[in-house]
Amino acid sequence: MSNQFGKTIRLFLIEGNTNGLISAELSNWTGKAFKIPRIKVKDYISREELKNPGIYILFGKNDKNEDAAYIGEGEPVIERIKDHLNQKDFWNEVVLFVSKDAYLNKASIKYLENRLHSIGKNVNRYFIFNNNTPTMSGVSEAEQAELEEFLSNIKLLTSTLGHKVFENLDETFDKGKNKETIFICKNSTGAYGEGSPSTEGFIVFEGAKFVKKHQASLTDSITNEKAKMVIDKLLIEEADFYLLKKSYIFNSSSRAASIILGRSATGPGEWKTVDGITLKHFES
Repeated sequence: MSNQFGKTIRLFLIEGNTNGLISAELSNWTGKAFKIPRIKVKDYISREELKNPGIYILFGKNDKNEDAAYIGEGEPVIERIKDHLNQKDFWNEVVLFVSKDAYLNKASIKYLENRLHSIGKNVNRYFIFNNNTPTMSGVSEAEQAELEEFLSNIKLLTSTLGHKVFENLDETFDKGKNKETIFICKNSTGAYGEGSPSTEGFIVFEGAKFVKKHQASLTDSITNEKAKMVIDKLLIEEADFYLLKKSYIFNSSSRAASIILGRSATGPGEWKTVDGITLKHFES
């Protein structure tokens, strides 16, 4: 069981629906988040809260139709976002963060911008459009501790508002390395993968070996996903197999097993612990 305390998040649909401005707040936190569709940005240029210094993340798709983001800061934050209406075409919504008091200043937002850029790059879930690494500002040790707490809330609310750009895949499954959480899928030819149920589906860990040739009965959807993984260099040719270069989330354990084994497979029966206990046993 997690030793984290529960958190209360207050979402307010300012237009009364999910297609308009949404604000998000945590209890006992001086920060505040806003999610704004691109087509609504001009409607909120004059909103006082958005005239404060802040951090923003633009969200959309890149040329490969992959999730993409751009991380920035502004004083006032809304003016920088307004500039991007003309400067950047890829995005369709923005999530931004300001403080309800005067806590955030130029040094603090530069610090947060640098840290978020670093986390987004390391997590590698979204394509990060920033060409250059934002400059890290100098802050005191005490200020750094406070900003890291502010940063953790930014990560939490960004995820809550629909974008897991800062959430490592390891955070989506039970990391207890034991036989109840880690499962194995393999066949006699040497195909092999370790994985675990995830809050987003089923995660297969880096280093798995996928068969190259698949049975003709395998669905187009599955073969197309495998082909895209090869094109994107998530799967690298190695002898008689494809090697998975980065942990990857499939939408189900069955899809994960089918792509590894190159045939139709029922995941709850194919994935087993080191003791041979099936995933189905733990899910039933």
